[in-house]
Parts: sequence; C-alpha cells; structure tokens
Amino acid sequence: MNTIELEHCSKWYGRILGLSDVSWRVPGGIVGLLGPNGAGKSTLMKMLAGLISPSRGTLSVFGVSPFSDPGVRGRIGYAPEHDQTWDEMTVFDLVSRLAELAGVPRGRAQSSARDAIEQVGMTGAADRRVRGLSKGMRQRTKLATAIAHDPDLLILDEPLGGVDPVARIEIVARIRDLAARGKTICVSSHVLYEIEALTAQIAVIDRGRIVAEGDVAEIRRRLGHRPHRIKLACDRPRAAAAALATADHVARIELSADALIVETTDLDRCYDDIGAAIRATGTIVSSLTALDSDLGAVVDSLTRGGGS
Repeated sequence: MNTIELEHCSKWYGRILGLSDVSWRVPGGIVGLLGPNGAGKSTLMKMLAGLISPSRGTLSVFGVSPFSDPGVRGRIGYAPEHDQTWDEMTVFDLVSRLAELAGVPRGRAQSSARDAIEQVGMTGAADRRVRGLSKGMRQRTKLATAIAHDPDLLILDEPLGGVDPVARIEIVARIRDLAARGKTICVSSHVLYEIEALTAQIAVIDRGRIVAEGDVAEIRRRLGHRPHRIKLACDRPRAAAAALATADHVARIELSADALIVETTDLDRCYDDIGAAIRATGTIVSSLTALDSDLGAVVDSLTRGGGS
C-alpha cells in the first residue's frame, strides 16, 4: 500500500486555482516537494495533513481518507510553514498540549513532549516562552510538536526556512533519523542542496501541477528534449564557438570575453565536438562545466518552461 495516494485532485479558492488535477503516489521514505512560491506546495501539504479537502478528486493516507477518519489523522504529524502559534506558552506546554490534541493520553503527553523536545535539541529551552525564541529554535519546536505523538507520516512545510547553519544541520539529521525508523516524510523547501542531501526522490510542482517526479537524475534524463547547457572557459572562445556553430545539435551559443555557453540537444555529441574544436583551434581550456546537472537547474528548467 502506498502511504499517500491522490487521484485527480484539484483545489479552488473562489476563482483562484490552488491545485490542478494532481495524481501522485508516495510509497514511503523521504520525498522532497519543490517549486516556486505560489506553486501549490502548501495547498498540497495541507491536504495531506487533512486540514483542507480537495474541491475535486480523492486523497487517501494509509488507504483511508484523512477527512473522514480521525484515526488516520492521528498517524500524521504536520509542521506548517507559518510561525503563528500560542506564543505565550512555554515550549514544553505547547508540545505537550498539542500531543494531547493529537491523541496522546494526558498521562503520557508530558513524557512524550519531553522526549520530542530532547530529540530536537531543545531540552535546555523547554521552559522558555515561544515568544522569545529565535527562528531556528521555533523551527525545532514546530518539529517537536509534529513528532510528539509518534506519527507514521510527517508533513514538513519549509522546515529549513530561515534557520542558521547549525540548526539546519541538526534538523536535517533528525529528519534522516526519523526516516531510518520507517517514517514517511514529505518535505517542502527552497533550500535545494539540503533536499539533495536528504533524498534523491523529488516532486516538482508548478502552477498547481506536479510537472515531474522521481529520482533527480532520472528527471534530468527525461528532459532530453530541452537544451543542455555547457560552459567552456578558455582563451579563445570565439574560435571555439565558430568551430561548434555548424553542429546540428547546437541550439544556441553565448559568448563572453573568456568563455562560451553552448546549449545542445545532444549532450554526448556536444562533449565530443567540444573536444574536437579544442584540438582544431588550439584553445587552452581552464574549465568545462555542465550548468544544468544539479537539482536547482532541474527545477528551474521545469518551472521556467511550464512543465513537461
């Protein structure tokens, strides 16, 4: 059974379309949900958490609807992007109260809260009011509230946003630990290199649609119809450009004083032809870089082009 299944889900806010005909399955592990602001990430995550229902389509978590089954909602932990909470409460009070609301019996809620607070490295701040916490400490507190009832599915909306490097490292380590314990975790983020560190499994969302999903390298291979970009830094960029310009796989060449960027529809042939051009022109190369092999470039290519 897949942990998450969506079938043709759409969501409207009046005349505004938040999600458009999304079908998506998540079997388990960590999946990164990526996309620009306003793409629909938070709408999708609120749906997964059972907070809002689709205007059309069906959604199930662990095989049942989170909108009609309170039991399955108890298996979901949700950390929203926003920081609005009961700021006058202490960290311990907030985590223990939310653990109770998530179904932990009152007699165990306090011990569950202490354990969750310890797991996120906030024991020393447990008696501090949320109002006075730094951004990184607030993010850790949100994570503690999401895990205090020991859920099987974690929905983490921008858990790395605005945190300092030390907090980021610790939050990433904690997310990995939770996945190693068998939790399914859906993480949205703009911090692309951290998603790459967490998982190779991503879903790219743009304009309310999932435009690609799967392994990063696999998605990049599927973009073969889009030009790949290679930067050649050298002493004779014009000569190298002239030697490459007639190749049928070259879609575009950008020139600068000490480099050229080649857009090609055939990466392997382009590398061969660059080697031939270097030899033929006597060009001295200082670097050769694929500009669109990382996750950031993949996401940018998908969202800039309106999907695939």
